[in-house]
Order: sequence, then C-alpha cells, then structure tokens
Amino acid sequence: MKKKYLILFVVFLTISCKKASSPPPTQINSFYKEVITADDRKTITPEEAKTYHVNDTYQYEYRTGNPGHYEYNYDVKGVNIKGDSVFGNINIEGKYGAGILISDSIQDLEIKAEWVDYGKLKATDLKGNEYNLIAK
Repeated sequence: MKKKYLILFVVFLTISCKKASSPPPTQINSFYKEVITADDRKTITPEEAKTYHVNDTYQYEYRTGNPGHYEYNYDVKGVNIKGDSVFGNINIEGKYGAGILISDSIQDLEIKAEWVDYGKLKATDLKGNEYNLIAK
C-alpha cells in the first residue's frame, strides 16, 4: 500500500515540476507608466481620457486611471530653501510624482515630488534644490 502512495507521489512531483512550454513575457503591456515624468501633466492620453474624473470636494484638479492606479493632477505652491515663492502643477501616482514649478526668476523648472504629509510635498529639481510644497 505504501508503494502505491509513493509511486503516486513521484508521478505527481514529475508532472507538477515540468517546465512551462513557453517562456513568460519579458514585458507586460500596461497603460500605466512605471514612473511619472514632468511631461505627463501636459497631455492626457486617449486611455486616460476614458477615466478622466473631476471632483470639487478634493484638492486635486483631476484624476485618471482605475482603482489602485489613479494618477492625480494638483496645482501646488510653496517655497524653496531660500524662502522664494514657487508655484506649479504636478502629477502624482501613489506617493511619488513629477511636475513643473515656476518662480519669479525661473520658468518651467522640472521637479520630482513625494508626499510627506496630508497635502504637503517635498520636491527636488534636477540640480538637487529642495522645495516644500502644498497642494492648492
């Protein structure tokens, strides 16, 4: 009786350990980007337009995507390390995003941003300068 179970066990292992006949895909096609860039805020793709949503109750300007993969667009304002005022627009997915800031002396300053608290963001430009921002 034990031999029958042993034979069944060996057969089961042999069948379950076979390699897949085709290799898994190297790239999964998705309409979600892995990283948000500053240029993302300039246009809305046809895929994003299908899920475009505005809600006046919340701080974001608009939202695109599906549950778990929303991308939000915010107008922001804040200050740099020197205390100079800046304002701009960013796209955020999850905790991280990117956008463009404008100040009295600089136009179209590309930044990377991350949430640090409710409505508060910390941003860094390409030169490493830091900005404290709030969503309007």
